[in-house]
Amino acid sequence: MPDIDELARRYLGSWNERDPATRRALVGELWADDARYIDPIAVAEGRDAIDDVLATAQRRFPGMSYRMSGRPDVHHQLARLAWELAPPGGPAVIIGLAVLVTGQGRLRRVYGFLDPVPARNPSPGATR
Repeated sequence: MPDIDELARRYLGSWNERDPATRRALVGELWADDARYIDPIAVAEGRDAIDDVLATAQRRFPGMSYRMSGRPDVHHQLARLAWELAPPGGPAVIIGLAVLVTGQGRLRRVYGFLDPVPARNPSPGATR
């Protein structure tokens, strides 16, 4: 069972994975069967919908990647992960915070906070 610190790092890495098959495999490894992702512009239930949210973010922000800002703050089955979305070597265009809830070594829920919140851009499979 991976420790929650490593799980948080792999979670953020899944947002940067550009190969659809590899990204989907990561989602399958990281997320529990009853997975749910919630942020100000997306609610995704299940692995397929979560993978769609990641793919949509990559399409909306081409050439940018997610990077940690600091170390994950971890206790019990929870992690608080501060991150930034930025072009390579450039300043952040979005600053975020993800609260990860785990169980049995997998992500069960992730609650995201964004600053600023981008305009909504619906994607198939995710509820808005």
